[in-house]
Amino acid sequence: MKGGIFPMTLTKADIIKSIGKQLGLPKDRSIDLFESVLEIIKQTLVNGEEVKISGFGKFYLIEKKARKGRNPHTGERIIIEPRRIVSFKYSARARDVLNGR
Repeated sequence: MKGGIFPMTLTKADIIKSIGKQLGLPKDRSIDLFESVLEIIKQTLVNGEEVKISGFGKFYLIEKKARKGRNPHTGERIIIEPRRIVSFKYSARARDVLNGR
C-alpha cells in the first residue's frame, strides 16, 4: 500500500513487528503468536476444511485433476500431476474496504 503503514510488499517480518507494536509483545511472543495462527490455518487446509475469517475472507482448497501439458522451454509433452491448491475469496466487507466504501 503506497503511503500506508506497510511497504509495497507486506512480509512475515512486517506482520510480526506490527503484532508486537499493537499488542505490546516482545518479538519472540509475536513470532510464536503469528506462527501459531499460520499453523492452525495450514492444518485446517491439510484436513480438507475451509478457513473462514469473518470480515476478511475464506481460504479453501481446489482439487486440480491430472492433465496434459507442455514444457515451455523444450516443447516436450508432459502429464501434469493432480494436486491441491489453496485459493482465497475475500468477503463482501473486505471488498467494500478495498473499494473505499
